[in-house]
Amino acid sequence: MVVSKPLQSMLRVNQAGEYGAVRIYQGQMTILKGKETTKTLQHMLDQEKQHLAGFNAFLIEHNVAPTLFTPLWHVGGYAMGAISAMISEKAAHACTIAVEEVIDAHYQSQIDQLEAMDGPISNPINDPMVSEFKDFFQKCQAEEIEHKKIAENNGGRDAPLYPVLTAAVKAVSTFAIWLSKKI
Repeated sequence: MVVSKPLQSMLRVNQAGEYGAVRIYQGQMTILKGKETTKTLQHMLDQEKQHLAGFNAFLIEHNVAPTLFTPLWHVGGYAMGAISAMISEKAAHACTIAVEEVIDAHYQSQIDQLEAMDGPISNPINDPMVSEFKDFFQKCQAEEIEHKKIAENNGGRDAPLYPVLTAAVKAVSTFAIWLSKKI
């Protein structure tokens, strides 16, 4: 079933974001292997893998190509995770806080757009995909908010150079979203 261009863009960018998130946690876990925090990181990674699987299925079902930047997110996500973990465990959690703040706002924007599409005038054929996507996006958003809270509870806001680190991570994340929407 073919979906509209705006819905294709949402699926593409969200799949890219979840792929990047998986790579961030994989990078962090490589560096922090054997530390107590790896259990927490594994929980978040497992949820990100579920999100990614859902978006991969949507891409296949709706014949939407992933972003051409996937190889860049493969390397960049892993590097972001590994570098933040090399700084410290708290810096790894600060990275999570920054990413999740951007992603929470991103998902909320999409959910608002989907709600606007779901009315009788804007969705006259009552496309069930709008509702299905909205439900899945809300589930992902709730878990991303959970990740941010976990990272805060693990001292992420106490990381060295927190404002600089999080500003950089937010800038990269925002740019990656913008780029992944395009192609």
